[in-house]
Amino acid sequence: MKSPLLSLPGAVPAEGVDEGVAAHYGDLFREQRALAEGTGFVDLSHRGVLTVTGEDRLSWLHLLLTQHVSELPVGEATEALILSANGHIEHALYLVDDGATVWIHVEPDTQEALLAYLESMKFFYRVETADRTADIAVVHLPAGSIAPVPEGVVVRETAYGRDLFLPRADLESYAEQAGPAAGLLAYEALRVEQHRPRLGFETDHRTIPHELGWIGTAVHLQKGCYRGQETVARVHNLGKPPRRLVFLHLDGSEVHLPPAGTQIHLADDGPDGRKIGFITTSVRHHELGPVALALVKRNVPLDARLVADTTAAAQEVVVEP
Repeated sequence: MKSPLLSLPGAVPAEGVDEGVAAHYGDLFREQRALAEGTGFVDLSHRGVLTVTGEDRLSWLHLLLTQHVSELPVGEATEALILSANGHIEHALYLVDDGATVWIHVEPDTQEALLAYLESMKFFYRVETADRTADIAVVHLPAGSIAPVPEGVVVRETAYGRDLFLPRADLESYAEQAGPAAGLLAYEALRVEQHRPRLGFETDHRTIPHELGWIGTAVHLQKGCYRGQETVARVHNLGKPPRRLVFLHLDGSEVHLPPAGTQIHLADDGPDGRKIGFITTSVRHHELGPVALALVKRNVPLDARLVADTTAAAQEVVVEP
């Protein structure tokens, strides 16, 4: 779904999964600084939006999600996962309940599969699910923003900012009062700085929550059964995940960023050394320079010198080995 805000001056369309919104509006670092200072907004209208209504909405979701939501207070933001039977991450949900409806936003183009799964699990529960992507757009206001929130708009407020569930028809008019606009590249740079994983970027078909630091923030260890819980409990109580998320400071003298999927090996092993991980997201940060998130084998020494293809990289711990 193409955003009308791509008509704003300087807008350059994003590509890949983020197609449909702007990657930037002509000045990446200015846009990053604005967000870091609590000004501007980010158009996330390409994200999927689902709602769950009905008397049993919270108790029903509680059975399906990794998060404890049966008594979720009105207006309190949370995040949750849906796992496979083997404990691998299938969906990441960002949600808030307004007292009558649970509002959820998810990665672009994942809402249909998620909705189909939710529909298949309704049974006799008094719930209704709906795909609201066509009429509701997500807009992000950074932490510290004093931009106005239109009356009646549902807000999901976190330490990183506020996500607004805005009527899509109001997107252009809201942009006029909430500016300046910042693109996805600025938003992603701050996400990487904050060590926040993203489904489809930091995850692959075998990722488990422990590898990304999602235990606690998206996975509640003291709640009842849900699909994949056995894996979560076993790894938490008896073992360690096979991989761990790290934050990388990349060699700033390189012209090109190593893209997602770039293999990482130990610098001491030379260019033909064995693969010990891979880049998941790489960005240029307005203060830190080129940085990245990556998944590496759990037993990689914390002081090891790493190389992403030919780019030297120093690791910073996100998930403890």
